[in-house]
Amino acid sequence: QVQLVESGGGLVQFGGSLRLSCAAYWFQISAYDFTWYRQAPGKERELVAVITDVGATNYADSVKGRFIISRDNFKNTVYLTMNNLKPEDTAMYSCYAHALVGQHPFEYWGQGTQVTVSS
Repeated sequence: QVQLVESGGGLVQFGGSLRLSCAAYWFQISAYDFTWYRQAPGKERELVAVITDVGATNYADSVKGRFIISRDNFKNTVYLTMNNLKPEDTAMYSCYAHALVGQHPFEYWGQGTQVTVSS
Protein backbone atom coordinates (compact mmCIF):
# COMPACT_ATOMS: atom_id res chain seq x y z
CA GLN A 1 0.00 0.00 0.00
CA VAL A 2 1.42 3.37 -1.03
CA GLN A 3 1.88 5.55 1.99
CA LEU A 4 3.90 8.24 3.72
CA VAL A 5 4.81 7.73 7.36
CA GLU A 6 6.03 10.61 9.49
CA SER A 7 8.03 10.17 12.66
CA GLY A 8 10.29 12.12 14.97
CA GLY A 9 7.78 14.37 16.67
CA GLY A 10 7.57 14.80 20.39
CA LEU A 11 7.85 17.18 23.31
CA VAL A 12 10.85 19.52 23.33
CA GLN A 13 11.83 22.57 25.31
CA PHE A 14 12.06 26.10 23.95
CA GLY A 15 15.26 26.40 21.93
CA GLY A 16 15.55 22.68 21.35
CA SER A 17 15.76 20.69 18.14
CA LEU A 18 13.93 17.85 16.44
CA ARG A 19 14.29 16.05 13.16
CA LEU A 20 11.13 14.83 11.49
CA SER A 21 11.20 12.05 8.92
CA CYS A 22 8.75 11.30 6.14
CA ALA A 23 9.34 7.79 4.82
CA ALA A 24 7.70 6.68 1.58
CA TYR A 25 6.56 3.12 0.97
CA TRP A 26 5.75 1.41 -2.34
CA PHE A 27 6.75 4.33 -4.53
CA GLN A 28 10.06 5.98 -5.40
CA ILE A 29 10.29 9.57 -4.21
CA SER A 30 12.87 10.81 -6.72
CA ALA A 31 10.28 12.32 -9.10
CA TYR A 32 8.24 13.96 -6.36
CA ASP A 33 8.22 17.38 -4.79
CA PHE A 34 7.61 17.29 -1.04
CA THR A 35 5.99 19.80 1.24
CA TRP A 36 5.87 19.87 5.02
CA TYR A 37 2.72 21.45 6.42
CA ARG A 38 1.68 22.11 9.99
CA GLN A 39 -1.59 22.83 11.68
CA ALA A 40 -2.10 24.04 15.21
CA PRO A 41 -5.46 23.67 17.00
CA GLY A 42 -7.87 26.34 15.87
CA LYS A 43 -5.58 27.56 13.11
CA GLU A 44 -5.40 27.02 9.37
CA ARG A 45 -2.91 24.63 7.85
CA GLU A 46 0.37 26.39 7.11
CA LEU A 47 3.04 25.56 4.55
CA VAL A 48 6.36 25.14 6.33
CA ALA A 49 8.91 24.04 3.72
CA VAL A 50 9.12 22.67 0.20
CA ILE A 51 11.77 20.64 -1.57
CA THR A 52 11.52 19.92 -5.29
CA ASP A 53 12.58 16.76 -7.09
CA VAL A 54 15.90 18.42 -7.95
CA GLY A 55 16.51 19.68 -4.44
CA ALA A 56 15.43 23.31 -4.61
CA THR A 57 13.99 24.49 -1.31
CA ASN A 58 11.66 27.17 -0.03
CA TYR A 59 10.54 28.08 3.47
CA ALA A 60 7.86 29.99 5.28
CA ASP A 61 9.20 33.24 6.67
CA SER A 62 8.41 32.06 10.20
CA VAL A 63 10.91 29.18 9.96
CA LYS A 64 13.65 30.57 7.70
CA GLY A 65 17.06 30.21 9.27
CA ARG A 66 15.76 27.66 11.80
CA PHE A 67 14.35 24.76 9.75
CA ILE A 68 16.02 22.74 7.02
CA ILE A 69 14.22 20.46 4.60
CA SER A 70 16.25 17.74 2.92
CA ARG A 71 15.80 14.49 1.07
CA ASP A 72 17.59 11.18 0.69
CA ASN A 73 16.31 9.45 -2.41
CA PHE A 74 18.27 6.28 -1.60
CA LYS A 75 16.53 6.00 1.76
CA ASN A 76 13.26 7.13 0.17
CA THR A 77 12.85 9.66 2.95
CA VAL A 78 12.41 13.40 3.35
CA TYR A 79 13.48 15.20 6.51
CA LEU A 80 12.65 18.39 8.35
CA THR A 81 15.35 19.45 10.78
CA MET A 82 13.97 21.98 13.22
CA ASN A 83 16.30 24.08 15.35
CA ASN A 84 15.74 26.83 17.91
CA LEU A 85 12.16 25.68 18.39
CA LYS A 86 9.59 28.07 19.79
CA PRO A 87 6.21 27.44 21.44
CA GLU A 88 4.54 28.82 18.31
CA ASP A 89 6.01 25.90 16.36
CA THR A 90 3.69 23.57 18.27
CA ALA A 91 1.48 21.80 15.72
CA MET A 92 0.73 18.59 13.88
CA TYR A 93 3.30 18.28 11.09
CA SER A 94 2.38 16.41 7.92
CA CYS A 95 4.24 15.68 4.73
CA TYR A 96 2.75 15.79 1.25
CA ALA A 97 4.25 14.27 -1.88
CA HIS A 98 3.18 15.48 -5.31
CA ALA A 99 4.24 14.86 -8.88
CA LEU A 100 2.90 15.32 -12.39
CA VAL A 101 3.64 12.39 -14.67
CA GLY A 102 2.55 13.30 -18.15
CA GLN A 103 -0.89 14.77 -17.54
CA HIS A 104 -1.56 12.66 -14.49
CA PRO A 105 -1.12 14.05 -10.98
CA PHE A 106 0.05 11.84 -8.16
CA GLU A 107 -0.23 12.95 -4.56
CA TYR A 108 0.05 11.35 -1.14
CA TRP A 109 -0.37 12.57 2.44
CA GLY A 110 1.10 11.24 5.63
CA GLN A 111 -0.85 10.88 8.86
CA GLY A 112 1.15 13.51 10.72
CA THR A 113 3.42 13.70 13.75
CA GLN A 114 2.83 15.97 16.72
CA VAL A 115 5.43 18.53 17.77
CA THR A 116 4.99 20.27 21.11
CA VAL A 117 7.38 22.97 22.28
CA SER A 118 7.24 23.95 25.93
CA SER A 119 8.14 27.43 27.09
